[in-house]
Amino acid sequence: MKKRPFDLGEAFRRLRETMRAYPKAGLFQLLDMGYGAPFEQLIACIISIRTLDEVMVPAARRLLDTARTPRELAAVTPERIDALIEPCVFYTPKSRTIHGIAERIVEQHGGEMPCDLAALLELPGVGPKCANLALGIACGQPYIGVDIHVHRVVNRWGIVAEKSPEATLASLETIIPRESWIDTNRLVMPFGKFLCTARLPA
Repeated sequence: MKKRPFDLGEAFRRLRETMRAYPKAGLFQLLDMGYGAPFEQLIACIISIRTLDEVMVPAARRLLDTARTPRELAAVTPERIDALIEPCVFYTPKSRTIHGIAERIVEQHGGEMPCDLAALLELPGVGPKCANLALGIACGQPYIGVDIHVHRVVNRWGIVAEKSPEATLASLETIIPRESWIDTNRLVMPFGKFLCTARLPA
């Protein structure tokens, strides 16, 4: 019997229904809580690297409630940032990265983070995943951020066959309609975390 092609439209329809019962991905939780500025989303994404949302979200709120703009955050010492995000994985190097991002935005962009991919990728410690997520969630631009959950799920679906998240991102941009790029992050990430898990996927 010939295998039917994977129906992306049907997959996203099912995800929209199924994932209502599960927590949103961390950056979308923060968006709902009022932390939706591009700089806030970028900093939260840096905190989230290799860190569970259950730890990242309160840590990001502690930091952003202390300093919500690049200029405010540049005035906070890395040691203070350390203390605010300490439960997160690699909190000390992250605090240096976050402080460096804030300083660079103040020095080069007048304290306003630009919604521009090239500019974000020039910031210290910012890679394609966090740049794309900040632009997609906070700036409303069509970008896909591929974390390990998205990478695993779409390769299991068989719509791509890639070895790295970076290669998966490039392939997804040719397959998924642009209007669904934000939904890829909003829906596929928690699906990979709660259902299509690395071990014993449901």
